[in-house]
Amino acid sequence: MKTKINKYLLVGLVITGMILAVALAGFFWTPCSPTAMRYMKFQPPGPGHLFGTDNFGRDILSRVMKGIGTTLLIALATVTIGAVVGTTVGAVTGYFGGAVDEVLMRINDSLTAFPSILLALLIISLVGPGKKYNVVLALGLVFIPSFARVTRTCFASLRDMNYITSARLMGAGNARILFVHMMPNTLRVLLPAITIGFNNAVLAEASMSFLGIGVTPPDASLGYMLSEAQGMLKVCPWYAIFTGLSIILLVFGVGLIGQGLQARNREVI
Repeated sequence: MKTKINKYLLVGLVITGMILAVALAGFFWTPCSPTAMRYMKFQPPGPGHLFGTDNFGRDILSRVMKGIGTTLLIALATVTIGAVVGTTVGAVTGYFGGAVDEVLMRINDSLTAFPSILLALLIISLVGPGKKYNVVLALGLVFIPSFARVTRTCFASLRDMNYITSARLMGAGNARILFVHMMPNTLRVLLPAITIGFNNAVLAEASMSFLGIGVTPPDASLGYMLSEAQGMLKVCPWYAIFTGLSIILLVFGVGLIGQGLQARNREVI
């Protein structure tokens, strides 16, 4: 039997893998120092500087490599917080129901009522802008409700299934039922949700840094770099082009992975 190739998943993994390779390389090596201002300003892309230089004479390729790494770390940490806490809350409310479900879901609905970016801005204003861990904390809290809602729906649909009833009759505890019997059967829904959350985290971090309340210098950030490039589109268009393309490719690659996972789920069903 011939296996059907999932093109979305394959292309998404290739693009995302390339971006990850660039980010990993940037943690250990860059062509030039991303903060050095010793080169000629506004050099166009060429052999010496593949992405050109900016208004301070910094190598744009080196800054993009560092910026991708910063964005990836923030997005991964954000999704980890949102997925771990949100999944736990959703699992508990979906499985137990009753008063636990009512209280936790009302809190969840209260957080969902606020636009995510506004809620993140409120948290940032309280903890202070410009620090990576503050951005992670703010976005991580914002992403909890979406994961909680998705997980609750999955667990509520599974709790009365025959195999769950059999596990209870055999003496399995609640923790074992939740994380051994039910959690694996929610992964096909959670994995696409995680890819969507990751892309939302990338765009949210870039937006906040663009506005100057996210990651700020000396840390390289794609969003802040786009903000800098906005004022020099006529004299240095390559700054915005290469920075913007990095964000687009990252979001596009992860988005294709999510679409591929959804297509595979439909085939299984």
